[in-house]
Amino acid sequence: MAISMTMTPKRSSLLLTLVTGLFALLSIVSVAQAKLIIDINKGNPEPLPIAIPSFIGGSQFAADIARVVEADLRRSGLFAPIDKAAFIQQISNANTQPNFGEWTAIKAQALVTGQVVEEGGGKFRTEFRLWDTYGAEQIIGQQYSTNANNWRRVAHIIADAIYESLTGEKGYFDTRIVFVAESGPKNGRKKRLAIMDQDGANIRYLTGGEDLVLTPRFSPSRQEVTYMSFAGDRPRVYLLQIETGQREVVGNFPNMTFSPRFSPDGQRIIMSLQQDGNANLYTMDLRSRNTTRLTNTTAIDTSPSYAPDGSRVVFESDRGGRQQLYVMGAGGGEAQRISFGAGSYSTPVWSPRGDLIAFTKQAGGKFLIGVMKTDGSGERILTEGYHNEGPTWAPNGRTLMFFRETPGVNGGPRLFTIDLTGRNELKVETPAFASDPAWSPLLD
Repeated sequence: MAISMTMTPKRSSLLLTLVTGLFALLSIVSVAQAKLIIDINKGNPEPLPIAIPSFIGGSQFAADIARVVEADLRRSGLFAPIDKAAFIQQISNANTQPNFGEWTAIKAQALVTGQVVEEGGGKFRTEFRLWDTYGAEQIIGQQYSTNANNWRRVAHIIADAIYESLTGEKGYFDTRIVFVAESGPKNGRKKRLAIMDQDGANIRYLTGGEDLVLTPRFSPSRQEVTYMSFAGDRPRVYLLQIETGQREVVGNFPNMTFSPRFSPDGQRIIMSLQQDGNANLYTMDLRSRNTTRLTNTTAIDTSPSYAPDGSRVVFESDRGGRQQLYVMGAGGGEAQRISFGAGSYSTPVWSPRGDLIAFTKQAGGKFLIGVMKTDGSGERILTEGYHNEGPTWAPNGRTLMFFRETPGVNGGPRLFTIDLTGRNELKVETPAFASDPAWSPLLD
């Protein structure tokens, strides 16, 4: 069945030029030299007080960009933007050194200044500087040139640059989320594939809702997703090019297919295929379309996820009597059980950093989202609720998104984020119910 979509301009056609270097009369201090840095490995760091005045410029983009930068940093839990009413100095020229004493007086440890300049032809240039107020020096300075339609992405890129400069790790704000948008009554939900920025903005729908869609997953190397759909009442795995809307069937399988996910190089898909009441794991090479069977049991093996180096796979299986997590080599072979706590475990996802596996756990009548080391040790529960499920990692491996179902006839799923401390849980606003999130890599 044909699917009608409304597409936005292709992102690769939007000019985005980053110029990093020396601004007039101001030297840029490297991250290694900067005195100001947040140690995000010490457990639960105190949020850094940071001042972000509205950017200078006659365009509305000036205030909007600063607002989105502030929101991104606040949501990370690592930064505490200071109320603008407390500002003593009013920035009137983004190219001059600020009066540091007036910023340290309000306890701002970092300061962001910027301006937006109209360049004509629908384009604008955004400049910003990050200052260490107590060290009285500039940490970074960058400028970006793009068209007006891309202003939000500029804001996310600036937030990423600030995050990386002050933590030493990559940010995750210039990313997108693909998810299942749900509407209608609980017993007859319309489910559409949708995509949005990581903060919930710029939602657009990728499928029309005629067919049930499940488990969308991003490619690590292309703006492409794989998902399962019941188009024509047949469960199949599809590939969808996000920018063009081109869709293709990965393969025609005689029985149910579950939980497709890309390999780290984007060249293969791993999935679960049901046969004779059980389900086993298979991979498909996307170039040759040849399939390889990885498990051969009478159990249900599903929800596979690759380690970031592609050497191993974690998956869930009831081969021991109830759902538990197992790890095996990427080519199949003997699998080692890694989950041993009370309850059942499902939906494992390997961290992009390679050090942790996130999971859903059902125990004591609750659904919990947690993480464990790749050998199963060090299990930590981050959040719990009536029905939490489906964790997905931000590309820097510091934050998870998941969905939480609420009970009752009017209940439904909503998206949430939580960091590895378990103390920064936030709802992601969407127009309607939303489930099955999958986080993209950083955009090119």
